[in-house]
Amino acid sequence: MANQDVGNICRELHSKISEAVSPSSVVDFLLSKQVISEDNFRQLCAVPVPRDCCRDLLTLLHDSSHPQAFIYLRLALLDEYPWIVEEIDQQIPSLTSQLQQLQLNHSSDGILSLLTA
Repeated sequence: MANQDVGNICRELHSKISEAVSPSSVVDFLLSKQVISEDNFRQLCAVPVPRDCCRDLLTLLHDSSHPQAFIYLRLALLDEYPWIVEEIDQQIPSLTSQLQQLQLNHSSDGILSLLTA
């Protein structure tokens, strides 16, 4: 599961996440995993409206250089928002479906090349 894939899905689910998630536990989890800084944590905690805090958090994560920011976000949502995680997971292409989309083409010199279908 690539971070970028999960990030793209979260971008598509931005409205649902912003409306449904109460960000306090998510922000706590992301701080504990060092996905967000203490300064980011304080800024997010200062946002009085949960929906606005979620928006700010998602924007922060999209701008983040952390290599697993959205993977950790998915983990943070797992206990309290399993229906959101399920929706994310349903949109992640599985390795099986990725392999089904690839055609293995052996050239006459024995070199294996992968072609997208």
